[in-house]
Amino acid sequence: MRLDKYLKVSRLIKRREAAKEFIEKGFVLVNGKMAKPSTEVRLGDVIDIRSPLGKSVRAKVLEIRSVSTIQNASEMYELLS
Repeated sequence: MRLDKYLKVSRLIKRREAAKEFIEKGFVLVNGKMAKPSTEVRLGDVIDIRSPLGKSVRAKVLEIRSVSTIQNASEMYELLS
């Protein structure tokens, strides 16, 4: 699954367009490397999201689903920090 779509479906970022902007501006890393919106997300990947305001989130991919609900979106990842 594409990184921008994964961020939206997992609700780490609320809108896909916002996810795409964050990725293009370099605020999102996958396994410690700069990513593109089209980067394929795989099980076990570690996603680092840094916001321009200084907040950061680190999550490990546990599950990949094309659709999720608010209740089960958090099951798709494990917060590391």
